[in-house]
Amino acid sequence: MTIGITDLPAIRARHPEAVAEAAARRTRRPLLGASGRLMIIAADHPARGALAAGGEPYAMARRADLLERLCTALSRPGVDGVLGSADILEDLLLLGALEGKVAMGSMNRGGLSGASFELDDRFTGHRPEDLARLRFDAGKLLVRIDYDDPGSLTTLESTAQAVHAMAERRLPLFIEPFISRRTDGRVGNDLSADAVTRSIAIASGLGGTSAYTWLKLPVTADPDDMAQVLETSTLPAVLLGGDVGPSAGEQEAAYEKWRKALRLPTVHGLVVGRSLLHPACGSVEDAVDTAVGLL
Repeated sequence: MTIGITDLPAIRARHPEAVAEAAARRTRRPLLGASGRLMIIAADHPARGALAAGGEPYAMARRADLLERLCTALSRPGVDGVLGSADILEDLLLLGALEGKVAMGSMNRGGLSGASFELDDRFTGHRPEDLARLRFDAGKLLVRIDYDDPGSLTTLESTAQAVHAMAERRLPLFIEPFISRRTDGRVGNDLSADAVTRSIAIASGLGGTSAYTWLKLPVTADPDDMAQVLETSTLPAVLLGGDVGPSAGEQEAAYEKWRKALRLPTVHGLVVGRSLLHPACGSVEDAVDTAVGLL
């Protein structure tokens, strides 16, 4: 039976078991395909209360529109999969959009955007056992480290435990580390070469094994620093996109930064969300195809 987006509320209300059934019959694939590159669409922002994209404050709060954009992106050649919270991945499961795709679950979404406890980023999303039960392919977590905020230590400790649990299940875990600080009450991430280098060193050493650990990294403020920064670890890495900005010029500048960093030996791909789902100019198809072309 073909399921459409408008069918989802009724299915969820009447047949909650449909999620597990869809997960059980989903066709899986290896994390890395023949090209050795990864193109993942990120859509886990809403679970942290981060709803803005492309200059619209509630762009990602319109679920039907978001699902349409995700299905469009996932249908494009060269797109390997999606990163999302449980609700979004399960919507996509029911729609059949995850067939033969990498399904990456977002694990810690407790550090709500703008909250006083933002850096005590509790694991309120997928647990390792959930990812294994649903036959998903990887997990992702966020580690923001503020040397002046004790909440960062809680996040580091829980991240180390997640590294253990994911490795026991032989599931890849993508760690997204930042050195962060508060300015006028708002958390900001330091993208200097020094800060990104330290964040890589800290993230690489978490847990009792790094065998299944990947890094999800920003491009440094000066893209020319990336080669030196990535010498900090031998762990495989992907680049994150972030909210690029509303203008076509900012979009092009982001593409150029990604293009340079993708040439480095430990970089295996891109994990990009808002800037492709809500591009500054052109369609979702054009934005996704351009990003895939960078690989």
